[in-house]
Amino acid sequence: MTAVRRSTRSMPSRQNKTDNGFSNAQLSRYSRHILLPEIDIAGQQRLRDSHVLLIGAGGLGSPVALYLVSSGIGQLSIFDPDTVELGNLQRQIAFREQDLNHPKAFALRDTLHALNPDVLVTATNERFEGERLSAAIANADVVIDASDNFATRFAVNEACVKAGVPLVSGSAIGFRGQVSVFFPDHGPCYRCLYKDEDEAGPRCVEVGIFAPLTGIIGGLQAAEALKLVLQAGKSLAGRVITVDALTMEIRTLSLKRDPDCPVCGD
Repeated sequence: MTAVRRSTRSMPSRQNKTDNGFSNAQLSRYSRHILLPEIDIAGQQRLRDSHVLLIGAGGLGSPVALYLVSSGIGQLSIFDPDTVELGNLQRQIAFREQDLNHPKAFALRDTLHALNPDVLVTATNERFEGERLSAAIANADVVIDASDNFATRFAVNEACVKAGVPLVSGSAIGFRGQVSVFFPDHGPCYRCLYKDEDEAGPRCVEVGIFAPLTGIIGGLQAAEALKLVLQAGKSLAGRVITVDALTMEIRTLSLKRDPDCPVCGD
């Protein structure tokens, strides 16, 4: 049985399209975006034509996916090998008790379809690695790393560098989190920030995590991904935002490319 499942629900009718390709209902749905001069109809069309790859459907992936789909991106591909557990519901806001013991990727896909059936959501309930990882990243406009381990982060970063695809990376544990954008030829990569897996600290299952922190970091990741698609504003490439939710201190740190980086260095 294939690990990739698309929703079997029928797509909504696309009758009554306007000259810009949006139905009247879609224009109403996205009206608050379209009112922004930095987005307008042209930007909303860019979102509709985009393909975002999300790796991780948990604490960070939940708010990321909800904001991307509500914003009207065209296609979202989700990869996550885990199932929903009771301890996830404290912060993984896309899930409900009826989702317990179901694959996270599939449960998130169903939630997203109910939110915005115009978006094509594909879900894969298995670990993402090797050639399949490289091929999927090469077909995406933006990759969002919402995973919870360094091995995955390193592999995703290397594949993004090779494919020339921007990577939005986030992490959260305890009361602290961080977000950055790694865009080939526009600054450093993730390995310029972390050299090896020995720098990995404890996981949230060991030390805990403040529930709203995942929403803060996930929201920042979604914002950076949307800005990249829209080609609007200034991305976090070359910068890292750190958030301490306990003191509510938010800092922006500069990050430079390491010429000795094993992935993007000279």
